[in-house]
Amino acid sequence: METVNHPTAEDMAVKVLLKSWTAQVARITDLVASLSDSDLQKEIAPGKNTGIYILGHLVAVHDALLPLLGFGSRLYSQELEQIFVKSPDKAGHTFPPVSELKKYWSEVNDVLLQHYNKLDFEAWLTRHEAVSPEDFAKEPHRNKLNVLISRTTHMSYHHGQLVLLKSKTQD
Repeated sequence: METVNHPTAEDMAVKVLLKSWTAQVARITDLVASLSDSDLQKEIAPGKNTGIYILGHLVAVHDALLPLLGFGSRLYSQELEQIFVKSPDKAGHTFPPVSELKKYWSEVNDVLLQHYNKLDFEAWLTRHEAVSPEDFAKEPHRNKLNVLISRTTHMSYHHGQLVLLKSKTQD
């Protein structure tokens, strides 16, 4: 009789969370692909961020996940963080071309997913690099899995903003 290895509840939970992550990445990728470069130059609402800024912001945040989660250095320079995280949209920075940001988006998420797929449940529960070992001992919820969950929610929020650009193309 053949033994069947059933995944543990912990492994299933991680699998569900990774599916949610990849679904959000795919939703944003598909939405951005459906928008023209000029659509992405538009504000999502009067006086609010532009689509290109939101895309750059997502790239910069995901690129910063590499060192945060102990996967190595960023793929792109910290200049993206300065432009898209530390500065507001209308700060006067020159943005990279949309095509470049789309390429960065795809590349950084491919690299992240490769790393994610190598982690077992116990590894997901280890501390991320922004918390000291002493603080982690007091607050073990400050772990890699928590970062994955929060960044998935972050993508969902910005997807909702980008959808507003899609409705503008139909007006």
